[in-house]
Amino acid sequence: MKIKESKKSKPKIILLVVGINVFSIALVLTVLLYITNIKKEILDNYNNQFQDEISRIIQLRLNEVISSMESEANWNDFVDYLKTKDSSWYNEMYANPGLFKSDYIGVYGLDNKIINHTNTANIKEVDFIPKEALITLNKLGKSRFYLKTSDGIIQVFGIVITRSNEKVKPKPEGYFILARKINSAFIQKIEKATNSTITLVDSQENNQAKNYTLQCTVDLEDYKNQFVTRVYFERPFEKFIAHILKSLYFILFISLILLLLIFFYTEKWISIPLNAITKALETGDKESIEILKNIEGDFKNIGTLFEENTKQKSKLVKAKLKAEENDKLKSSFLSNLSHEIRTPMNAIVGFTELLMNTEVEKEEQQEYLSVIDKSGKNLIAIIDDLIEMSKIESHQTKPNYTAVNIESCVKDLYDSIKITNKKAKKIDFKLIENKSPARYPVKTDEVKLKQIITNLVTNALKFTEQGSVEFGYEIDELNNKIVFKVKDTGFGIDENNQQYIFDRFRRVGGDHSIKIGGLGLGLAISKAYAEMLGGTITLESKLGKGSEFCFTIPLEYVEKQKITVQPVNEITVSKGDEEGTILIAEDDNINFLLFQKIMKAKKYKIIRAENGQEVVDICFNNPNIDLVLMDIKMPIMDGFEALEKIAPIRPNLPMIAQTAFSSNEDKNKIFKAGFTDYITKPIDRERLFEIIDVILKKKVS
Repeated sequence: MKIKESKKSKPKIILLVVGINVFSIALVLTVLLYITNIKKEILDNYNNQFQDEISRIIQLRLNEVISSMESEANWNDFVDYLKTKDSSWYNEMYANPGLFKSDYIGVYGLDNKIINHTNTANIKEVDFIPKEALITLNKLGKSRFYLKTSDGIIQVFGIVITRSNEKVKPKPEGYFILARKINSAFIQKIEKATNSTITLVDSQENNQAKNYTLQCTVDLEDYKNQFVTRVYFERPFEKFIAHILKSLYFILFISLILLLLIFFYTEKWISIPLNAITKALETGDKESIEILKNIEGDFKNIGTLFEENTKQKSKLVKAKLKAEENDKLKSSFLSNLSHEIRTPMNAIVGFTELLMNTEVEKEEQQEYLSVIDKSGKNLIAIIDDLIEMSKIESHQTKPNYTAVNIESCVKDLYDSIKITNKKAKKIDFKLIENKSPARYPVKTDEVKLKQIITNLVTNALKFTEQGSVEFGYEIDELNNKIVFKVKDTGFGIDENNQQYIFDRFRRVGGDHSIKIGGLGLGLAISKAYAEMLGGTITLESKLGKGSEFCFTIPLEYVEKQKITVQPVNEITVSKGDEEGTILIAEDDNINFLLFQKIMKAKKYKIIRAENGQEVVDICFNNPNIDLVLMDIKMPIMDGFEALEKIAPIRPNLPMIAQTAFSSNEDKNKIFKAGFTDYITKPIDRERLFEIIDVILKKKVS
């Protein structure tokens, strides 16, 4: 449904603006009529205000002169001058009366005699200050009075000269006099300052007040407070009324101008933004949003909100498409997962039935068992990838940093992968020799580093029918990183699929991928691990020519100690002449049966415990127990709780954890709890014997 409110808002806003202006005009006219009717009352009121205004202005001007004189009279140099009578100093400081806005400067001693003076043409007399005035000045400290002289009416300011550093009441040293003539120029300045007309009269009688005229009188007195002259200030009230009317007419004119401006800016600031908001809400119009963003104030914020909302909406649309794509990927993944699980399961179930229901020769039986073993391991690898990807997505996997010998790590991987590599393929598998290997152990997660390299190398071997596969590393000291590279001359990857190569649940490569199989999680896990270790992973590939994967990890040396690559010591498994008592903690009967069959080749004495409490009881009551194979997940009491109870009583009893949990976090938790070692299910027979032999031999020695 379209939004129509903004179409109704414009006339309402215009009506409101017009109403405000009409009210303002009516108010102005009402004030005008009111002023006309009560002129007399207004005149009296303003006459009082006029009197106060004149008094303030006169007092302000007097204070300015007194303040300037105080700064001059309270001065040690001035006191020194009274004693030295240095004319050059006086001429330098007081040669120009205009600096003090006066016509006369005089300096008198305490004997009331003039010491020096400066005057302009306005005041020709030199010594016109009466001695009585100076005596009064000595008592008061400062004074202001008027004198009638041959030059006219003189305004006189006097102040006592004192030293500036005296802490007690300063002692008078002389007198500083300023005087100025009240002439036409002086009167014009006062008239301008007071906005009035001034008249001087010698009588104290009041002038007849004129109609509608503001009037104020100020008597000028001498030092004896005796009348000298009277000053009349007059301001025509009609001019004031005219001024008010002029102001009201001006306000009326301005109101009309404002009305036009309000119409204009209402359109610009309200109507246009409201229309833009309407379009933005109805259609998400980007141009309307830009119009709002270019308007200062709240509409700019609204425009920004619309823009953010549009971006958010776009993100939601993309997220929806991504979710739909993920749903398709998951559907494809589940279908692929079903296929990948059923394929080895088909082999396991099928060949198991053949072994159970048919008579086969020993050579053929070994072939069937080999297929079952390989299929089981493939199934384990699929499950491990699923679990690890799930942990990565839920942020449960964290790096376990240790000191790693990079050179040994890479060479060990090369040796182990070379052994398991198919001999049927004509592939030259080699390790790129590093002429400048890592000088010191590096801080990183060895397990995750090996997993990344293993995934990349095994992928390269899978997708290369002939040619070469090589890998190695370089130390980039300048950029503080280690660069690993895996190159192959296999099928390659076309450009369209390269952007998806590290996505989870993706398989690229067409028929080759289908033929080889897999869930498409290996590269996604490798990318997650590389970023988790603080590095990056990239791909360069050309279809039909091969691929080069490159990933980095930070170069952070653990300790400044040269390292050497140590040869790997082979551990030989004993031939069956062992002795010892092993407690197997296993609640599942089938799993315990498997342990019994595996241990049949050895001479160990086997004792079974079906829950954690039985393990604790047997270990407490049977001192002949040499080793415990502890299932982590058991009824009544799990393996961790059982270990916690046994360790204080039998601290030297070796315990091997057997668990279906195989992540790095689970392994760290096992060792942190105090287990001697661990083995994951499904049980690797050779690995189990290797661990048992090492532990029991150490115990004997």
